[in-house]
Parts: sequence; structure tokens; C-alpha cells
Amino acid sequence: MSTDTIKRRETIIDMLYHDGSVKVTTLSQRFNVSLVTIRNDLRYLEKKGCALRSYGGAMANNKFAFDRPFQIKGQIDRALKILIAAKAAEFVQDGDSLIIDSGSTTAEMVPFLRNHHALVVMTNALNIAYQLANFEQIDVIVLGGNTRKNSYSIYGSVAEQQLAQYRFNTLFLGVDGFDLEAGITTPHPGEAHLNRIMCDVAQQIIVVTDGSKFGRKSFCLICETKQIHHLITDSRIPKQYREKLAELGVNVIIVDE
Repeated sequence: MSTDTIKRRETIIDMLYHDGSVKVTTLSQRFNVSLVTIRNDLRYLEKKGCALRSYGGAMANNKFAFDRPFQIKGQIDRALKILIAAKAAEFVQDGDSLIIDSGSTTAEMVPFLRNHHALVVMTNALNIAYQLANFEQIDVIVLGGNTRKNSYSIYGSVAEQQLAQYRFNTLFLGVDGFDLEAGITTPHPGEAHLNRIMCDVAQQIIVVTDGSKFGRKSFCLICETKQIHHLITDSRIPKQYREKLAELGVNVIIVDE
């Protein structure tokens, strides 16, 4: 796949997210390519799950986990995210070594770590690192690499090599999509690869997510559902998810029941 094709399809995904739909003729004129090329793009995006073909164009698939800006994600269901973050912080013991993944729910954990002592926290989130740096009793390690402006996060080979040198007690993992069959997914391949390494170097994986993420899936796999140890979420989790996760041995914690 050429670089032009990749960039064009990424732009179309952004348009689907912001506008909700796109037209073949409009896209053809914008990118100066044929109608056939645009139809092939939309067919590809439909197979990937982010678009639903319609007459003369396509609509955004609401079950797809789009890469939304942090400022927008952070305001959605914030009260529930704070409850989830508070419960997640209860798993932290003084002297622990932690990875806190980037994300709007994981970011809400920071105030609940204030009174802990002798913590080592590695994070790929610039906003989380900045806030944790104010706590003298927490040793903060920030991964280096490329910056994702949408999420204030770091990814890339430098971050991966750095992370692989360590071992941690617990990973607190944020998610964009949580599907029983597809697993835990994210739209960004670089961040997905880094998240997979996070899973490899942590003794236990705790997923923190609000109920809006269930049934959504995106391009890039982070891990299968059976790999996680605890899931902290709200009561919107579908019944079949609770039952299947219990079969897999995943401890499901509902914060608003």
C-alpha cells in the first residue's frame, strides 16, 4: 500500500469521525483521484469496521473505536471514570512498581495516588507524568519516543526498547475498544505495539474502562480478553460480557452497583 493511499484513508477516517458521513464524488474531487479509487478506499474501510457503505458514499460505524482527541474523551462519562479510577487505585500498595497507560480514565487515577509511598510509576502519558511529578514520594519514569498529539502519549521503537528493560507489578490499561471476539483494541498501531509490551512486562493487567467501550473494536489488537486479570467498569457492561469474562477467570468489578 502506497504512502498516498495510507494518508488518504487516514484523512477519510478523520472525516467520518468529525462529519459522520462522506460522499464518493466529494472525496474524488478533494484527493484528485478516480471514483473507483475512492470506492476501493471505502470498501477497505468497511472491511476494517470503521465505515458502513451507503448510496453514493459511507457513514461512520458507531461501533468502531475512533481515535478521538483527549479533551473530548476526557469529558465523556467523567463521573464514572473517576469512580473507576478510585477503585483501580485500591489495587496499589506502597512500594509497588506500576505502568499507567495513557487515557482519560487512567488519568483520573493520579489524585488517588497522592498518599502512597515509595511507588515507581512508568507512563507513556505526558499529562499523567506531569501531574505525578508533583508527588515527592513517587518516582516517575517517562518513556521517550514519538508524540501522539490526540492523546498526549508517547510511542515508537525508543519507548518499546526502554520499556522492555523493566518488570512491573501492575499495568493499568486504558482501552478504546473491548470486544469479546476481537479482544482489546486501539486505532493506533504504534500505541498498540507499545501496549502489548506493557502487557508482557507486568505481573497483572488491570483494564479500566467505562461501559461505552464494550462492543467496539478498532484496527489494532492490544491483547485478548483472557489475558487480563481484573476489569473495572460500570453497570453498562452487557450481561454476556460478564458471563464470558467470569468463564475466562477475569475478575469483573462494577463501580456503580
